[in-house]
Amino acid sequence: MGSMSDKVAGKANEVAGKVKQAAGKATDNNRMRAEGTAQEAKGKAQVAVGKAKDKVKGVVDRM
Repeated sequence: MGSMSDKVAGKANEVAGKVKQAAGKATDNNRMRAEGTAQEAKGKAQVAVGKAKDKVKGVVDRM
């Protein structure tokens, strides 16, 4: 994946995770809340990977 697709997929996972957490909280479903928390964390990691790729590309471009 490219840096942009990592960031987009990451943001999508963050949003989906937050929605799952809210739905789990509303329905008192602890499993759904946990899945939402995990999905949000996955999204944050994907965004971080995308940002890291951008930084590496910037360093390489300056060489």
